This record gives sequence, structure tokens and C-alpha cells, in this order.
Amino acid sequence: MSLLEELGAQLRATSEELPTGPVSVAMERLRSASELLNWVRQSSVDPMGVPQLGNAVEHAEHAAAALRLAQDAIASYLAAIGLAGAGGAPPDTDYKAGLQPPDRTAGPEAQQPPPEQLGPWWQERVAALTGEAPPPPQENGADRSGDTAELLRRVAAGVRSGDRAQLGRDLHRVNAATGLGLSAASTPVLHRLAGDLLGHEPRPEDLERLRTAATGRVRSLLPGTSPAVVDTLLARICRAPAKAETPAHPADSAVTASVLTGVLLARLGRDPDTLHPDAPEPLPPRGADA
Repeated sequence: MSLLEELGAQLRATSEELPTGPVSVAMERLRSASELLNWVRQSSVDPMGVPQLGNAVEHAEHAAAALRLAQDAIASYLAAIGLAGAGGAPPDTDYKAGLQPPDRTAGPEAQQPPPEQLGPWWQERVAALTGEAPPPPQENGADRSGDTAELLRRVAAGVRSGDRAQLGRDLHRVNAATGLGLSAASTPVLHRLAGDLLGHEPRPEDLERLRTAATGRVRSLLPGTSPAVVDTLLARICRAPAKAETPAHPADSAVTASVLTGVLLARLGRDPDTLHPDAPEPLPPRGADA
């Protein structure tokens, strides 16, 4: 290997190791927390940390943008020295950052999500979004595992089968903490799936194409979701400015993102089990851009 090729390999490895996935997950968790606090404080004059969380989200967004700029700069440099397509770069696995199972080493007490303190608001919102009423308490069989990644795979399976009733049951069975985690788990996955569907990194000009491919299916499974929520999620995927809208209910983004993940998986012909952290990397679609 020549000195130039060795330099290219080191730069490519550095680019792959940048924590873009974990930063995206952290950003979505902060954003979900901000949405939840904004919803709670509607009945309180106390801002309850919303400004501080807003600042944290802004810092996370800047960090994510800086990481993407660094990756773009490395890619441009490699292209300039004629090594853009040289070597076998490892597949991008950042999208799996939010799919890791919950920590099982902290003891059984730490694994149990805390009891809900705000009433059954999660179930009420799921019913409004899906049109499916919560099952009777004796049939609910609430899932206390707190495994958001497993919930995302179940939602994707419901989307693939077109079973809105099963989709509603799966979402009703979890508590709010697990359900809200769908936003963070879905974000890097959505970006990867959209890139695979388009054949290149999602760009602002791809927004309409993704809207055409996904919006109708999402709305059929979530008749209660607002078109603005879907548009905002697609705009984030394409790094495009989102229209300023009235803040959505904190559950809306989480549920809609999980269903959108299932829709894109179905468009690619992939099984929900491909979202397992240990699953092999899916083959790129035919005709995908380099």
C-alpha cells in the first residue's frame, strides 16, 4: 500500500468513526423531552427547564452539523486526491445507534419504567392517532420491558401487514417513556432508509419524492396524525427547513416516526428484523448511486 493509499484509508476510517448516530439519537431525546415539557407546562406558569432544554437541543444540532461537515470535507478531500472510490469502506452502521437493547446490568429495579404520573395520556393519544381504542385492562398485557427498539420492530411489522388494529394494540401496550423513545430510535434509521431508497444521501430537493412515497401510507395507518408532523419528519431527513407550525403533541412525532420507518422498510422490501442491532447489513438496492 502506498503512502497516499494509507492516508486515504486512515481518513476514511476516521470519517466512519465519527459519532453522528449517537449525536442524532441524543438530539432526538432532548427534542422529545422539550416537546413533553412544553405540553406539561401549558397548565403551569413555571417554564420548568424548557429554555435550558432548548439550548441543549441547539447545541446538539450544531454538533451534528459539524460532524456532517467534517465527513463531507473528508469525502471531498479523498475525491480531490483520486481516492473517492478506492478501497472497501465499511458499511455505515450509525443508524443502529438507537436500536441497542436497554441496559440489563443495573438490576431489576432499574429495568422497570417508573409508574405514569400524568394519567393514561399516552393511550389516549395513540387512540386519537390510530383510531383504535385501548383494549380492556384485563386484555392489555402492558409491556414493561422498556425496549423501544423492539417496539419499533413490532410497529414496522404491523405497517408491513397493514394491520392497523395490531399497530394500535402494540402502541397501547407500552408506557409513555418507552413510546416517546421511538423518536430517538427512529431518527438515524429513517435517514439511512431514505438514503437507500433514493440511492444517495437525502437532500432538500428529495423532499417531494419522499413525501410522494410515504405520506399516503402513513396517513392510512394514522388517520389522526397531522400532515404537518409527517412533513416535519421528512424535512429533517432531507436536512431541509421545516415549516413553523404549532408544536405537536409529544406523542405525535414518536408514533409517526415509527410508522414512517415501517413504510420505508416496506418500500425497500425489507423485513422488520433487519432493524435488529445484530442483523447483517442489507444489500444496497439495485441502481443505487455510489
